[in-house]
Amino acid sequence: MNELHITLYQQDIIWGDPEANRRRVEENLTSLHSPAIPGTPLVTDIFVVPETFTTGFGDHMAALAEEQNGPTLQWARRMVAQYDILFIGTWIVREGDKCYNRLHWVFPDGSFGYYDKAHTFRPSGEYNIICRGTRREVFEYKGWRIKPAVCYDLRFPRWLRNDNMEYDLLLVCANWPGSRHEAWTTLLKARAIENLCYVLGCNRSGVDGVGGKYTGNSALIDYKGLPLTEAEAGADQTVSFTLDKGKLDTFRNNWPLYLDFD
Repeated sequence: MNELHITLYQQDIIWGDPEANRRRVEENLTSLHSPAIPGTPLVTDIFVVPETFTTGFGDHMAALAEEQNGPTLQWARRMVAQYDILFIGTWIVREGDKCYNRLHWVFPDGSFGYYDKAHTFRPSGEYNIICRGTRREVFEYKGWRIKPAVCYDLRFPRWLRNDNMEYDLLLVCANWPGSRHEAWTTLLKARAIENLCYVLGCNRSGVDGVGGKYTGNSALIDYKGLPLTEAEAGADQTVSFTLDKGKLDTFRNNWPLYLDFD
C-alpha cells in the first residue's frame, strides 16, 4: 500500500505583501510540528498553497513579479529543507519582458520543477499581462504521479485528460471567487470522475484588495467524485488527508473505463 499524506492551506492571502504571506505560510508549517517532540518531522509529505499565494490575484501581479531564483524560491528551499516536505504553490515569475503564473514544486533537497499556467483568465485581464504556458507537466513523488494545474485550467477537460492513466493525482492551485464556487466544486468532481484520479483543489479564502470575496471550498476528491476532506468555507485553515494508491489502483483495475476513452 502506497500512502501519501497531503496538507492544503486555504490561505487568506494578504494583498500585495509577499513577505507577510510567506511568514503566514511558515507559521502554518510550524504548527504542523509535534510540539511535544521538538525536532520531529512534519506529519505531512506535501504542503500545498493557493495560486499567487504571495501577492493575491489581480492587476498588481506583474509589478510584484520575481526572478526565477528570487526570494520566494529561496524561502521555499529553506522550508522544504527544514521540514522535509514537498512544497507546491504558484507565484509570478519574470523572464526578460514576460511574466508567468508559475506553479512550482520544490523537493526536500531544494531541486524544483514548474508548470506555467496555460489558460490565463481572459475576463479578469490576466490574459493581457501574464504569458500563457504551452507545456503539460506530470512529476513524480514517493511513487505518485502528480499533474499540476492552475485555477482556470480546471475548465478545460481536454488539457487535463488522463490518457493512458499518466497521473494519479490532479493538483489545482486557485484563486476562484466565491460567487462561482458551485462551478469550482462541480468541476473538481468532474475532473476526478472522468480521469479516474484523486483531485486536490487548494483555493484561497478571504477578501482581496479590490473587494473580491473568496470562500475557498478547498477539497480532496476521490476517483468516484466523493469528497474525502473539505476546508470550512471562508476559513483560513489547513486540512490534511492520507491518500491510498492501492485503493485507486484497485478501482482502475475493476473499472478500466480509460480503455474506452475517445
